[in-house]
Amino acid sequence: MSGAEALVRMLDGMGVEVIFGLCGDTSLPFYDALARLDHGITHVLTRDERSAAYMADAYARVTGKVGICEGPSGGGATYILPGVVEANESSIPILAITTDISVSARGRYALTELDQEALFKPLTKFNAVLDRADALPATLRAAFRAMSTGRPGAAHLGLPFDVQKAPVDTAEVWAEPELLRFPARRTGPDPAAVEAAADALLSAKDPLFVCGGGPVIAGADTELLALAELLEAPVATSISGQGVIPDDHPLALGVVGSNGGTPETRAVVDGADMVIFVGCRAGSVTTERWRHPAPGAARIVHIDNDPAVIGANYETEAAVVGDAKLALAALHDRLLERISSPPARSLGREAAAAAKAAKFAAFDGLAASNDRPILPERLIASLQATLPPDAVIVADPGTPCPYFSAFFRQDRAGRQFISNRAHGALGYALPAAVGAHYGRPDAKTVSVMGDGSFGFACGEMETIVRLNLPITMVVVSNATFGWIKAGQKSGFDARYFSVDFTRSRHAAIAEAFGVKSWTVEDPADLQAALSAAIAHEGPSLVDVISQPLQDARAPVSEWVA
Repeated sequence: MSGAEALVRMLDGMGVEVIFGLCGDTSLPFYDALARLDHGITHVLTRDERSAAYMADAYARVTGKVGICEGPSGGGATYILPGVVEANESSIPILAITTDISVSARGRYALTELDQEALFKPLTKFNAVLDRADALPATLRAAFRAMSTGRPGAAHLGLPFDVQKAPVDTAEVWAEPELLRFPARRTGPDPAAVEAAADALLSAKDPLFVCGGGPVIAGADTELLALAELLEAPVATSISGQGVIPDDHPLALGVVGSNGGTPETRAVVDGADMVIFVGCRAGSVTTERWRHPAPGAARIVHIDNDPAVIGANYETEAAVVGDAKLALAALHDRLLERISSPPARSLGREAAAAAKAAKFAAFDGLAASNDRPILPERLIASLQATLPPDAVIVADPGTPCPYFSAFFRQDRAGRQFISNRAHGALGYALPAAVGAHYGRPDAKTVSVMGDGSFGFACGEMETIVRLNLPITMVVVSNATFGWIKAGQKSGFDARYFSVDFTRSRHAAIAEAFGVKSWTVEDPADLQAALSAAIAHEGPSLVDVISQPLQDARAPVSEWVA
């Protein structure tokens, strides 16, 4: 069989169900194999390679399966990069397959020639551009092993045109379907490290968990909850860690940090004498530039499957390297043997409850406002009242992200909120919602974006309409790149420069694509419009004329200060 046929056979054997991608000249053999062969793969044609990668990313996040995207040589390879690096830095495994000029054409000024191997090397966990078709099966298996084991990450596979057409030995075409799901082949912790962590936790007066995306990826919510309840310790999360504990649990504190944290949640962080980071890099956002906790103010226990993360930002008293699910279970079992009675805490359920009550008291007052333009708090409250409990929300990293992170309550464990927090590129929320829908088709998917982000990705509404996907899009329309304008106000004496643009008629644009749309200027009309859009059986969009971010009271610590 040919290289292209071998690729299709192996992806099918791995259990791949959907590929997101965009056609090109160098991809013709691969597309022909997809067209001719009998397989169980759906190909979703996108309008931009960036979108294909974002779709694969969100698909992977909601399914726990490797996401697959593809694109052609030249511009296709460069366009797909933003989604690849976002997934890789978010520990989300996606495989980006880019086709390429023939090996025989290298160095001869062939159209779309570029060094794909060098291009993708710093952005991926695994990267290969093939010179021979017979290397394809082993290379693809290696890519899946790299993506789904250890710290998950992205992979790139470059397939030259002639490699796709060259022969492959059928005997070499076999797959390892257990590697489609991640994390695969989990690694357990060192018992001595577990013992050291147990010693540290038993000596803590007021411990606090700060969880990143690691335990969500690992599906460790049950193990985390059991350990937190055993210790009577509150659980805070990063934005990516949302869903590791239900928000209505008495020990759930919510998101902390500079994006979505509030003074009330920060006070709980500052009151802890020990912070246990779980699957969290303790980066600049979660720790408010390493000020909360302040270095030396709290003892640190760090649990992560990447040993390079531990100790990078804080002196660590106990380090546990391993899969979050296995590590938390081992630590719980060891502590259960040693704890004779429930510990008394001054920083426990009461502190978490008081912080949340104070945070939402301020929010609720703004959420009830009838001011125009519509306040973001009013939008969050209306969506909270309207969306079904299993809805998947994909939020733009601009205006929507801090509000959803701080105030939208997710009262069940698991991944229901997605925002691209590794690099925060605009244009993510709309296409990523397509991937989320394919990954969880029985749940309502809602994409919430600023109007700046809308401008990056609105072409994918054609994809949504063509496939008749029941995705609801919400545009927070304030006619500015609001995050930057708010930064200019707070840090540069409101010297606004080159951040404002003309307000678009987003509902009219959506209707031109065939999307059922509403425009809302009066907050009294907001919930009815959202309810109608969410109930609509096809694609829908609500354009919300909103308060500009620089005038809002967003939960972003730099602006509040």
